[in-house]
Parts: sequence; C-alpha cells; structure tokens
Amino acid sequence: MLDGLDDIDWARLGHAYGAADDVPGQLRALLSPDQATRDEALGDLYTNVFHQGTRFEASAYAVPFLLEMLGDAATPDPAAVLGLLSALAVGYDEGVLPEGFPVAEYRRAAEGGCELLAAKPPPWTGEDESKKEYVEYLYVESLSEADQGRLWAYVALATYDAVRAGVPVIRALLGHADPDVRLFAAYLLAWFPEEADGSVSALAGAVDAATGVAAPPGEVATILVSMGLLGAAPDVRWLTDARPLVRWAAAVGRARVLGAAADPATVAEVVGWASAASGEAPAEPVDGEWVPFLDGDLGGYAALALRQLGPQHADRAFDALLERLPTVSGERSLTLLGVALPLAFPDGPATAGTPVDALTPRQRRLAEALGRSTAPWLLGGRQFGNVTELVGGYGLPGAHDDMRAYLARAEQGGETSPTSSGGRCGGHGPSGSTRHDVDEEDGHEGDPRPHGVVPAVDE
Repeated sequence: MLDGLDDIDWARLGHAYGAADDVPGQLRALLSPDQATRDEALGDLYTNVFHQGTRFEASAYAVPFLLEMLGDAATPDPAAVLGLLSALAVGYDEGVLPEGFPVAEYRRAAEGGCELLAAKPPPWTGEDESKKEYVEYLYVESLSEADQGRLWAYVALATYDAVRAGVPVIRALLGHADPDVRLFAAYLLAWFPEEADGSVSALAGAVDAATGVAAPPGEVATILVSMGLLGAAPDVRWLTDARPLVRWAAAVGRARVLGAAADPATVAEVVGWASAASGEAPAEPVDGEWVPFLDGDLGGYAALALRQLGPQHADRAFDALLERLPTVSGERSLTLLGVALPLAFPDGPATAGTPVDALTPRQRRLAEALGRSTAPWLLGGRQFGNVTELVGGYGLPGAHDDMRAYLARAEQGGETSPTSSGGRCGGHGPSGSTRHDVDEEDGHEGDPRPHGVVPAVDE
C-alpha cells in the first residue's frame, strides 16, 4: 500500500507550516497497529493539511493515499480516514449547510486560479528555523484580493475533486461491517451533488438494508439527511418513526428538498427541533445516537432548515429560536444567532445608536433575550468574539453587559447608544463559514506562516 508516496517531492509542496515533507510519515502512521500513533498522525494532518478549515497545496496530494487506505481491508481505522476526507472535501460543514456543497459556485470562483500558480515559488526548506523565509506567504500577499480569492477557491476545489474521484470506493463502504464506517461513508457522499444519481441509489439501498438489520438510529438519520442534501426527499413515513433522531433527519431532509412547499408534519418537526422543547442530542457518538452533521447539533441544523420553509413560517421559526437561545453557547449560539438576526433584521442592520424604542418587536425581543441570558455570549466560559462581531454587526451592543445596560437605559427613559466590545471574527472563506479561527489544538491565531497552494492539474 501507498506505492508512489515517496515519488512525490513533498518538500516542494506547501501546507499550513511550510514544506510538506512531514506528510508521508504521517500518512504511513495512519496504518500503524498502535492507536496512539494513529491518533497523533491524524491530529497532525488535521493541523497541517486542514488547518482551521483551510486546504493547502499538499492537501490534494494526500487524498489519493487516504482513498487507497479505504480500499484496503487491513486499514486499522477507516472511519477516521473518512472523517478526514470529509473535512478536506468541504471544510467545516456549517459553511455549506443546509443547502449542501455549492460546487457550481466554487467552479466559477476558481476560474483563473490554475494560471496563478505558475509564478508560485516553492516553500522554504532548511534546518535553521530562525532563517525561515515565508516565500509562499509573500507571493499570496502580492496578489490582488480578487486573485487571492481565485487561488484559494482553486486550492479548495482541487482537493474536493480529488476526494470526489473516490466516490465509488466510498459508496462501497455503505455495506461495511462497522456501523461507524457506514455512517461516515453516508455523510461523505452528501457533499457531491454531481454524483447524486449513483449516490442516491446507493443510499436508498443502504437505508433499506439498515432497516432490515435494526441499524443504529444515527446511521439511518445520516443516510436520510445525505439523501436530502443530494435532492431526494426522505419518504414521509420516516416522520412517524419511533426514534426521535430519525424523525429529525427526515424533517430536515424533506425541508431541504421541498422548501416552502413542505407539508405541515415536516414543518412541525423542524420547528420543534429548532426550539428547546426537543432537548439536545449528545455532543459525541453514544450508542449510535449521533450524526456528524454540524457536530451533532440537531437543534442548530433544524434552525438552519427553518430558512428553507419560507416566510409563511417566520413567526413560528422566530419563537422557536428565542426559546432555545438561553440554552446554547459557543458554536451553537453562533449558528442560532446566524438565523435569528436576519429574521429580526430583514431589511439589514440597524444604525448604531438606534434607541430601544425604535426597534421592531422582533428586534426588541431578541435584544431582551440576549440581555437575559449569559450563555449565548460565551465560548468555554469566556466572551466569544464571533458572537460579539455578529451581534454588533446588526447595530446592537456586542457584549452581555453592554446589552443589559442598553436595555436598562430604555427602562429608565435615558439615552440609548449601543456599543460593541472588541472581539475577533472568524475568517470568511468561499463557504461563508463564521467559525472562530483559533485552533484549540495548537493555539495558533492569525498564523503568519505561508499558506500552501495547490499545483496545477490537468484539465
């Protein structure tokens, strides 16, 4: 296995930390019989060829070897390999949900990106880090903003297409003996709409097989959501399934396909999950009661699906979001507010300094909910800069204490002037993701090191 791995000049390829000459060893380590060795290698790959959601020059080169591992029954942890391939294909899925991967947009955005690579210098190599030169970084910075966008879109698209080449291998894993492998294979297939015909057929067969063997609900749910993302609405019968997770999946899958024409049962299920009433699913896989979409945030995914139900359900949607808001924090808060704020401000942000009395009823209800609740402002117990930026961007105070003071002044009849506490906003790539950009594993923030770019590929 891994024939040809050493034929690639990895030192000339870039990843998040410069030359990618460490990648071959990390790929080989994924095949180690030792779990700790495999875990370390997987963490390294997530850090260097998928750093904070960004793909790099070396990313597309690593993909064929990861796909080769999936085709070999001796690979120790194919589910982990599938998870890495999913990340490499689409980044953080929050940026592409609930519609699915916008491959046509990426193909348009990447036009001209291949040509920009001709002038790309190789990354610096050497033993003395004190003499390191950030040649790739300087090259990228020398480009116009538009050309940087083309270049990065091409980087992402080349990696995506490398994973897409393995769709037949991934479909075959829907019949794997390990339910985790089947689950992550179904999840990965969701992101390739250009392969929808064959994948929907394979997923339909998989859900039939899963029903016959009483598969874990997380597996069935993942298949149903993936079918919806590929344009095939799950059958209405799944809305009456005894398993809540399966009903959730059927509803969000049907909302994706049916949109404003969704039936009342689908709407009711989506709205119920978007509120606090349905509770929260476990954040990690537990006895098959987990799906990988949005890191298992069922309420957050349902909140995103509310957008697809049409304006006729806007009032119910907004009520559901406000019910859940006090129960969420961190990324889940960011997801919910990303839906609630546009509903409250359909005409765009308020002008900074807008008095509370001049807010619309929805805007005031949202401000009051944020004033009553501390949790939505926090990430790990500390002020979440992305929430600060998001809320402040709509003309409201960007911190909990400021929001309380803003509302209190209105109660007292005094001047109202929203303020925004400082905070950092996560990077916005082609996917539009608002994920915070601090790497919790290695702590790098705003890393100045060069971003690798993908080499030209034959058209």
